[in-house]
Amino acid sequence: MKKIVLISALAAVLMMSGCSDKSKPAQVEAAKPLQTEEAIGLRKTTLYSEQTTLPSKTEYATNTLGSGVKYERAFDNAPPMIPHDTEGMLPITREDNQCIACHSPEVAESMGATPIPTSHFASFRPKPEIDKEGNLLYEGQKLKTTSDIKVIVHKLDELHKGRFNCSQCHAPQNVGDPLVENNFRPDYQNDTMKNRSNLLDTLNAGIN
Repeated sequence: MKKIVLISALAAVLMMSGCSDKSKPAQVEAAKPLQTEEAIGLRKTTLYSEQTTLPSKTEYATNTLGSGVKYERAFDNAPPMIPHDTEGMLPITREDNQCIACHSPEVAESMGATPIPTSHFASFRPKPEIDKEGNLLYEGQKLKTTSDIKVIVHKLDELHKGRFNCSQCHAPQNVGDPLVENNFRPDYQNDTMKNRSNLLDTLNAGIN
């Protein structure tokens, strides 16, 4: 009988000890952040104050027209950035396009400007037709599969009407300090591609 009482008392003590431990809050060490608040975004300032937070400043190139400054393209046949001041030149319209005064192929070299490429003097828009049997004809040929479609170039004697808005693809270059440094370095087919375009010759490179 004494053994039973002793065992019961011991069990009660152990149960009370267990309950007592569970009632105590766990002592967990506060996790240290991997990055400070000032380093988790582009702002580089505390999240709790706008006092020292300034918007990034964009500074466009102010080189005069014909200065000869050129930026390397981001990749082969990429639209080149505008390296000079565009004050008074925008917006570009069909009736008022000052870009072609210097960049037209016939005067570009004498102006020290990059000539408008041959791809801008061409139309890539297909002329599909449907024959009497309901077959889709592409450039007069019946298509078997969509993989038969190639870019058909229609060369023009003048600048294509869809290319009048130069600033649709070409933008002024920001010369200010970027928030994040760009370490990208392109690989070109050859050094000529840094400042020239051969898009018209390579449109179907992956098809032919």
